[in-house]
Amino acid sequence: MGVTIADVASRAGVSKTTVSRVLNGKGEINENTVLKVRKAISELGYVPSAGAVGLARGTTQMIGMLVPDMAWAWAGIVQAVVETLESEGFGLRMLTWNRGEESLRRLGLQVAAKSFDGLLVIEPEGAMGYITELHEAGLPVVLIDDRFQRPGFPYVATTNRQGGEQAARHLLEIGRRRPLVLTGPETFGCTRERLDGFVDVYAEAGIEIGQRSIIPGDFDFERCRSAVARARADGVEFDAVFAHNDPSAAGVLAALHEAGLWVPQDVAVVGFDDLEMASYTYPALTTIRQPMREMGEAAARLLLDHVRGSPEAAPSCIVPTSLVIRGSTLQPGSH
Repeated sequence: MGVTIADVASRAGVSKTTVSRVLNGKGEINENTVLKVRKAISELGYVPSAGAVGLARGTTQMIGMLVPDMAWAWAGIVQAVVETLESEGFGLRMLTWNRGEESLRRLGLQVAAKSFDGLLVIEPEGAMGYITELHEAGLPVVLIDDRFQRPGFPYVATTNRQGGEQAARHLLEIGRRRPLVLTGPETFGCTRERLDGFVDVYAEAGIEIGQRSIIPGDFDFERCRSAVARARADGVEFDAVFAHNDPSAAGVLAALHEAGLWVPQDVAVVGFDDLEMASYTYPALTTIRQPMREMGEAAARLLLDHVRGSPEAAPSCIVPTSLVIRGSTLQPGSH
């Protein structure tokens, strides 16, 4: 059994009703009592359930946003969200998921205090159960979903499978028939979709990509750098690499440079995301553009529709990927 309201009440020396009133922000409660209850919540690690919170539609003109961390990878999405919300007279309250259960407790307290009218969520690994509970209890939630199977509430996603197909077709068009694939984490939906799309296009061309040529890269620069070196040492032959995100592709470029191989003459490289860094690598990185800004704007507008109870609110939104060709696949003088 997890920590309950009764446990919090016992630790704080108050009634369960008082704890519930603190969570819901209802009634006039002595400030010392409120502090005791919040201290007990913190000490016990209590996560308020949606039922305990007693959710209701707020009028704060604020939107919450839960992100894995404050890494630059989310900058495009967050900037688009801020601009869209500001144009509609809403503010943004940022929350991170980088401290696990502690972050979840903080989210629970923010919801209990009705600090925002709705919640945008990016990749809530380990928190989907609680996020779903909040949504089912009445909190408008939109998931910016790139790594999970589709949830039972509104989401914005991109065409990961088609992105994999676009990468494969481009490599086939420039004559690359022996690709190496460095995937993302196996548990992520986008990893499966990107891999399936890529492998299927090669299969249609009569080329089977063997298991030795599909290597877990975990979206990590160093891991992908090492994976390329190991593949060469193991005798895996390849004339192209499809890396499942741009940092992974940057690791591939580093490994190929260290091996004395020319890009793209010896090995062509394609990434995924089109982060700003893709223009700064050498050579500049051909990649599948995941439309971060468009996804952020679409997610903000979709959430506002649900916050306002619009009868025209869409259940979801899919924003397509596109191929961006740069020097890592395009040889000088080619068109």
